[in-house]
Parts: sequence; structure tokens; C-alpha cells
Amino acid sequence: MPIELLIGVDRSRDTLLENTRRFAQGLPANNALLWGARGMGKSSLVKAVHAAVEAEAPGRLKLVEIQREDIPTVGRLMALLRASPDIRFVLFCDDLSFDHDDSHYKSLKAVLDGGVEGRPANVLFYATSNRRHLMPREMIENERSTAISASEATEEKVSLSDRFGLWLGFHACRQDEFLAMIARYRDAIGIDISDEDLRAEAIEWRQTRGAISGRVAWQFITDLAGRRGVEVDL
Repeated sequence: MPIELLIGVDRSRDTLLENTRRFAQGLPANNALLWGARGMGKSSLVKAVHAAVEAEAPGRLKLVEIQREDIPTVGRLMALLRASPDIRFVLFCDDLSFDHDDSHYKSLKAVLDGGVEGRPANVLFYATSNRRHLMPREMIENERSTAISASEATEEKVSLSDRFGLWLGFHACRQDEFLAMIARYRDAIGIDISDEDLRAEAIEWRQTRGAISGRVAWQFITDLAGRRGVEVDL
């Protein structure tokens, strides 16, 4: 998704873009956690920012996606990436979260800190999650109620998200933002439909879905383009 098509996330967009641009230039930058409402462009923003920075400096920045299940092996991956100091790598984990019986978060803490050797200067970690602290609230509360030292148990769980220097929050959008997203998609794709008809169809689509978000806006515009016989090439 071209970065200029992302609406309603201006502050997060500018912050992540500047952080990534500095990193690509070889300057210090922070790991980033994009958290909040589902369907509001967290993953799209990471990919759009990478594309924008890559266009400015072709071949300088690589985006490497990893799965949550691969986190215990990321240490070995970093050792391989360290061997290519002329290239900058953003490790990207989409929809990162942990359950009560999942100990992978301990491996991730070591990855973000870099251990004794330190995190490679050419590697950054970006993650998206619906949870601010990457773990369900009841998991943290259960630790607090059953542990011998409640505060220590809670701190261990919460300390994972503290390893991210940037916390970028994404919140549910309003109807006017929803309609603005759709209007911009329409203009970018070139769908011939009046503002009045677009608004009426978009509101009906939102009501049938029972939700309002950037993802729902894109799903509507995809359906509209298909019905109008317009190809989507973004």
C-alpha cells in the first residue's frame, strides 16, 4: 500500500518513517511496537514505510518477516545478518502475542537486548500486536494474584514491551475517517462513482459488517472495484 494512502495514522506514520529513515542511513534507531485496534493499518504501515525508504535508497534496507514460532531461532538469524554490515535489516513479526503457557517471550527479550554480544547494529525489530504488553491482561493479573511476589511476576511479563523504544498506538477510527479512506482509495484506483453514491454504499457496507476500520474500508473498495470492472493495482 503506498504510504500516502494511509489515513488517520499521521503521527505514527511520521514517527516510524523517520525512525526507519535514520536506521537506513546508519544512524541510531529504536525497535518499534505497533499496537492497538485491529484492521487499522499496523502491518500496512510497516510495509509502506519500508517501501518508501527503499525507494529513497535502493538496496540499502531489507524487510525480513519472521513468524512468532521462529522467535527462539532469531538469535542464529541475527548472527547471519551481522555478517552483512553494508545492508540494514528490519525484522518484522506480524500479530505478535503470547499465551499463558508460551515461554517464547523470554527468547524475544534476549533477542531485543542482544545478549552479551549485543544486537547487530544493522538489525532492527518491528512488531505489530493487538495487545499493548503482548500478553492477555488476565495472564498478567493471574500472575499478580498467585505469585509470592506479585510485583516481580508482573514486571517480568510487562518488561518485554519495555524493550521497544517506540510504542505507536492505533485506535478505532470514526465514520468520517472511514469515508475519507474510501474516497482516497477510489481516487487512487480510478473508480467512477459520485461522492453521494460512494458514501451511501460505504455506510451500508459498514453496517452489514458491524465494524469500522481501515481493513473494512479496503474490503469495501475491493468489492466496489470488482463490481465496477476496475482492476486494483496498488
